[in-house]
Amino acid sequence: MLVLLGRQPYRFNELHRAIGGISQRMPTRTLRGLESTGLVLREVHPTVPPSVEYPLTPLGQSLLGPSGLADWAVSNEAALAAARQRATVTTSTGPR
Repeated sequence: MLVLLGRQPYRFNELHRAIGGISQRMPTRTLRGLESTGLVLREVHPTVPPSVEYPLTPLGQSLLGPSGLADWAVSNEAALAAARQRATVTTSTGPR
């Protein structure tokens, strides 16, 4: 999720769609956790209806730096999505 957020501030539904294959509860819990640790800001814009965006803080952006984790995650995004899909299929068809 930090890799996605590092690209630009996202609204909740944009994040949910970008990740795909997960319940609404997971990004909600993840964003709250990232916010509580100071990695993400929750910015509410006074529009009708209210618009909420989640940009990374400077601390969160520091995770995207020279560690290479962000580059790896972007490079392997398709493989990770395929692995999640296989895990979902395996879980829904019975025990492993």
